[in-house]
Amino acid sequence: MDNLTHSLVGWALGETGLKHRTRKGLAALVLAANMPDIDVFFGWSPWAPLAMHRGFTHGLVGGVLLMPPLLAGLLWLLDRWQQGRGAVFRSGLPMRAGWLLALCYLGALTHPLLDLQNVYAIQLLSPMSAEWFHTDGLFIVSPWLLAMLGAGIWASRRRAKRGAARAGRPAKAALAGALGFIAANIGISVLAGHAPSQGAPYAVPDRVYASPEPLAFWRRDVIWRQNGQIGFGRYDPMRSLFTLVDSQPPVADNMGSAPVAKAAHATPEAEKFLAWSQLPMARIEPHGCTARVTFGDARFTGPAVRRGFNTSVEVPTGGAGCRAP
Repeated sequence: MDNLTHSLVGWALGETGLKHRTRKGLAALVLAANMPDIDVFFGWSPWAPLAMHRGFTHGLVGGVLLMPPLLAGLLWLLDRWQQGRGAVFRSGLPMRAGWLLALCYLGALTHPLLDLQNVYAIQLLSPMSAEWFHTDGLFIVSPWLLAMLGAGIWASRRRAKRGAARAGRPAKAALAGALGFIAANIGISVLAGHAPSQGAPYAVPDRVYASPEPLAFWRRDVIWRQNGQIGFGRYDPMRSLFTLVDSQPPVADNMGSAPVAKAAHATPEAEKFLAWSQLPMARIEPHGCTARVTFGDARFTGPAVRRGFNTSVEVPTGGAGCRAP
């Protein structure tokens, strides 16, 4: 999910009353809710689980178990430094190290649980496993979720300023609504993933993704792979609960061809892309004694490999009049 959504989830949790448990409680929740995305600064790392976005820092070990104590320690040191400079804290709250750590853990846990909801997927068990997990419950930026959380935070803060009892109720309602919204959308995606296609029937696909739309959240772009073929369809429960609509004929992913096999290990960029890609497909453009192989991912490129989320490799093909590769 986008970092605004992550921040609003941490903020909403704070407005339920958790921010009053300790000094810097709100900071702990919001920062921890964004903390796993620190991996975007480590794309250069020679260790693949860290260099891969949504790998180690998004897993149950890195992002949830190991990183919260580091953040709690930094916030505690900051608080000590501020006290040493004579800072006066307007909240009047004491520093409770135990609660600070607990809030860091809670905020950090929300991050992989949210990122799990879209087709980009996460390596939840990294570094023990490179398997990707996803539920397809949300578009990567959900305006509905943003509106729910924003309204809950605004209403809770307004009630608190007026001194109303149980000021955190709207924030709690927003979080409960967000959970219900996500659960309903996961259910829609499960139906979409099991709906047969009229135009391109499949029996047992080895992988299916059902990508939600940002505004019409009930609709899905369904992409699947079976026997080296990528299929595309649309799912709309308003039109049919049990069948895909507007299906397109499947297209070959070309991943078994000889030039693609060479290109897959020709450059570090190609290897990294294919380690990340869940539905890889390739376009092959012959040029005399070489071929240009462009790798894409069907989740984001559609029936044809287009610009964005792709990488290209030039490989020799051999043949009459060509130098031996």
